[in-house]
Amino acid sequence: MRLPSSSRGGARSVLVLLVLALAMPLWAAKPAAANPLYASMVVDVDTGVILHERHADRRRYPASLTKMMTLYLVFDALESGRIAHGTRFTVSANAAAQPPSKLGLKPGQTITVEQAILALVTRSANDVAVVVAEGLGGSVSNFAAAMTAKARQLGMSRTTFRNPHGLPNEGQISTARDMATLAVALLRDHRKYYRYFSTRDFTFAGTHHRNHNRLMASYAGMDGIKTGYIRASGFNLVASAERDGRRLIGVVFGGRSAQTRNDHMADLLDRGFRRVNTVLAGGAGGPRLAAVAAAPRAAAAAPGAAA
Repeated sequence: MRLPSSSRGGARSVLVLLVLALAMPLWAAKPAAANPLYASMVVDVDTGVILHERHADRRRYPASLTKMMTLYLVFDALESGRIAHGTRFTVSANAAAQPPSKLGLKPGQTITVEQAILALVTRSANDVAVVVAEGLGGSVSNFAAAMTAKARQLGMSRTTFRNPHGLPNEGQISTARDMATLAVALLRDHRKYYRYFSTRDFTFAGTHHRNHNRLMASYAGMDGIKTGYIRASGFNLVASAERDGRRLIGVVFGGRSAQTRNDHMADLLDRGFRRVNTVLAGGAGGPRLAAVAAAPRAAAAAPGAAA
């Protein structure tokens, strides 16, 4: 029986809608494919086995993920005895003038190293990042050069730092692979200081600051490490979680919102935990994060020191 033309048109419309409905879950499962800022990686910390990667070597703006390296150099200085947790840094006019997020420090004010660490981890304070850079390196440019030098020593071959906080700078770039490398290095080289990244909140001068990494409160086993956002980068996150004796590092660049970034990170880590033991039991013949090899730490000149 031949349908009237109007009925045939209606049937075609229903068919088109049905096809779109069936295709929707497949499209929705890969929203990052159309996102030019996106990159991601998941790696097993102990072995370096890469469980997931997407655009992992494409250069991206790290935003406040930058502060992971700022903190790495702070931990280096603590470990060497150059500074102590109670060492005080003085706030310059330059540091006080940094845009949010910040503690709102005033020129001439002082802050301890311990307070600086907590402010960087929780508030992601840009003024504090500059205080640290000037305190350890003498200037922001000297400290940024030391950050880049340390990145090279750690195997972060596609990363360049121009500042200690991650505020917009066209020359400040990194990759998902390099940020995974840095996260692993923090765990490997500064495990006793890594606990700071799990700090949920911090009070300074009567003001309470919550950690920007809200996923820690809802994702089982997550205990750090850093969020980042500028308009040019989208919503970034490096996260670490441990379950049943296995620790994974996840990296996401370019989330469209903090919530979608967090949801995507949770999904990536869930998938990683589901398959990591199977992958390792099978001989782990796949790609590995090269810099994860448990090699001795390379000594580096202190920021601002003569080479």
